[in-house]
Amino acid sequence: MHFMTRLPTIKKILVPLDGSQNSFRGLDYAIYLARQCGATITGISVIPFYPKALLLTPVLYERELTRAAKEFMAKAKKRSAQNGIVFNEKITDGHVVDEILDFAREKKFDLIVIGARGLGSVKEIFLGSTSNGVAHKSKIPVLLIK
Repeated sequence: MHFMTRLPTIKKILVPLDGSQNSFRGLDYAIYLARQCGATITGISVIPFYPKALLLTPVLYERELTRAAKEFMAKAKKRSAQNGIVFNEKITDGHVVDEILDFAREKKFDLIVIGARGLGSVKEIFLGSTSNGVAHKSKIPVLLIK
């Protein structure tokens, strides 16, 4: 006998964005899924927490990353709107994986779609660890996009 469990409805998709081409590839997949399911998308950008002692100018650092996040969120909103998808945004700071998972749980998202990086540069290793952390710690389904 074949038993198929009823799959949950996808109405709210969370997409972590860092402005990279790979995170926008995740957004493109989320847009496709949202169109199929009639879902909305929320992009989340987390400004990483670094001990202030490690930074010479922590205020400038945070200000610049916030400015950049607003810029790529506007791009993501436009791309979503061009495809008929409602896009909301959340810009926050803290420990990246924890912030993504706490927000996903708190707002009851149905799915997280996140770009996964291959190994190569230090930046890619860091971002890859974010997608890896989200995938392994999440209680809701995660779609990793390579």
